[in-house]
Amino acid sequence: MAMAALTHPNPFHECLEVYGLLRAESNIITSFSIRRRSSHCHGRFVRVAELRSAKSLLLCCWSKEHNSNNNRVDKTWKVASFKGCAAMQQSEAFDSHEEKAEYADCEDLCTSPMGLCDTVVGVLGGGQLGRMLCQAASPMGIKVAILDPAKDCPASAIAYQHVVGSFRDMNAVRDFAKGCGVLTVEIEHVNVETLDSLEREGGDVQPKPFTIRIIQDKYLQKVHFSQHSVPLSDFMQIDNVESLEKASHLFGFPLMIKSRCLAYDGRGNAVARCQGDLMAAVNALGGFERGLYAEKWAPFVKELAVMVARGRDSRLHSFPVVETIQRENICHLVEAPAQVSVEVATRAVRIAEQAVGSLDGAGVFGVELFLLVDGQVLLNEVAPRPHNSGHYSIEACITSQFEQHLRAVLGLPLGETSMKVPAAVMYNVLGEDEGTAGFSAAQKILRRAVSIPGASVHWYEKPDIRKHRKMGHITVVGSTMEVARARMNEILSFSGQITSICSKAETHIKAYQSAVSDHVEKQEESPLIGIIMGSDSDLPVMKAAAEVLDSFGVSYEVTVVSAHRTPLRMVDYAQKAQQRGIKVIIAGAGGAAHLPGMVAALTPLPVIGVPVKASALDGVDSLLSIVQMPKGVPVAVVAIQNATNAGLLALRMLGATDRGILEKIAAYQEDLRKMVTEKAEKLESVGWRQYLNL
Repeated sequence: MAMAALTHPNPFHECLEVYGLLRAESNIITSFSIRRRSSHCHGRFVRVAELRSAKSLLLCCWSKEHNSNNNRVDKTWKVASFKGCAAMQQSEAFDSHEEKAEYADCEDLCTSPMGLCDTVVGVLGGGQLGRMLCQAASPMGIKVAILDPAKDCPASAIAYQHVVGSFRDMNAVRDFAKGCGVLTVEIEHVNVETLDSLEREGGDVQPKPFTIRIIQDKYLQKVHFSQHSVPLSDFMQIDNVESLEKASHLFGFPLMIKSRCLAYDGRGNAVARCQGDLMAAVNALGGFERGLYAEKWAPFVKELAVMVARGRDSRLHSFPVVETIQRENICHLVEAPAQVSVEVATRAVRIAEQAVGSLDGAGVFGVELFLLVDGQVLLNEVAPRPHNSGHYSIEACITSQFEQHLRAVLGLPLGETSMKVPAAVMYNVLGEDEGTAGFSAAQKILRRAVSIPGASVHWYEKPDIRKHRKMGHITVVGSTMEVARARMNEILSFSGQITSICSKAETHIKAYQSAVSDHVEKQEESPLIGIIMGSDSDLPVMKAAAEVLDSFGVSYEVTVVSAHRTPLRMVDYAQKAQQRGIKVIIAGAGGAAHLPGMVAALTPLPVIGVPVKASALDGVDSLLSIVQMPKGVPVAVVAIQNATNAGLLALRMLGATDRGILEKIAAYQEDLRKMVTEKAEKLESVGWRQYLNL
């Protein structure tokens, strides 16, 4: 199906829009309507003709002349069907992105009441993303056609139609578009000039060619987002030795050198770590003539990603923030949701939506981000399509990124994006060798996966395998992130049942375990629990909490923060604790004991108050002060002087999401049970007098 929507501008701010819905398969024009919109008649449709013809050529011409201040406006619009397809021709082409055609929603795209939507979605590219788009379309009965030069591309076996041809070839794209109601992409390296031309002629391209053009050139992408105040690393174009030297002086080392175009999965990136590396990096990327730019190194502690869906009405729906773990510049692992603070997650979503909101057109966008040590989030880059970091959504989210992309480009309501499971880990199955050895290594990992609860296998059916090529992925879901990680480790680690895994498969295991180990080590470097008190005189009481945490091997920090004598320090500590990785705060205070309540009012973290005895009232005043918090500002309170329980309660809070800690708490409880049982047995055996040495 082909749809065209054209707007004729005139000086009186009226427009005549022509919507031609033509069914390509039978060469039938099913509806033709003209809408006149003005300040007096907004959004009203007037049916002027309903034409049906199986063979004939329809030519509908409309022309309008208007004179205003001696300026003549004369435009002619034509709607024609030829070769079983629709073409819109305009005597003048609009080159400006600002003059946008108004596209219809799904009801306008459809030509029959059969099923959800009978519009054919044309996808440029038939790789794994195109394959998963076809899989998402199948339950909804949506037809997805693909254009790909490979006869046996991953999407070929399940697409509604596979047209063999290059998505970079003008004629191939034009011929393919004739059988589609809307065009979209699964790879951004397409012939955007042809898409521009099709759009000017009334074709429906989502996201818009303007957006694809910007994203194709990563330097222009940076310029665009910089103009829209999206946080970025500093960057500059380099086209000779002088500009390269200037970039090194401005940004220092290490310095990122990147190709402007045709760069993905680590290809097109080089790092210069010192002055002597500069020309080697440039030459590795093909020289200055390739088109390069330099980017200041971002000292990130995590790489994050957000999938953002944009509807035809420009509304945005974001998926949860995830963490991606890269090995050799290729995504190996995705954890959802990212283990970051609420503030960081909120900041990441805001920046991702700010970036996508500055673009044009409908679809799902993959937004890659850097998290810096101080909590700042910087944009790395954007993809105008479903993304590797969103594959987890198939099993873990209410609506997958692939279904959402189809909803967006067709004008259907966007789906719910929240997770339907607590945690998910996605692992990319990459080629570890050529030929049979590579397929054998991958197969053994896939077979291991299908025996693990919560694991789902995706194999892309690529006919050839080579080192680092994405061949499939595995997603594991779990009740906690620790459970999901443990299940993935079980898939990728050796067991007594499988002892003949080839050495190449072992690389998968080491890559994952190393990635998780690095990730855990980074987390363990920062304390998980903060122990604070109003005065060092409280330390003899509060040390009991530290001793408990020591016995469990949990990291913590101890410091003095006074609500009365250092109020600004208290505010700073409370507001930055979560950003620094603190999960629980234990606050000890005596007398007025305002510290726990004030900290709880300033942080979203759980706060446990420990009443400390002061010189009068035996700590009852402290207990009552802490426990009498107003609604909306909760503080957990333990018994007077009982910092031990505060430490144990903090551990239980951590244990809710950390299976290792939970197991240690269970062992601690078992030790308590044994201790009490032994005492009871002794008492019963020797009697109370001997027990008390009386």
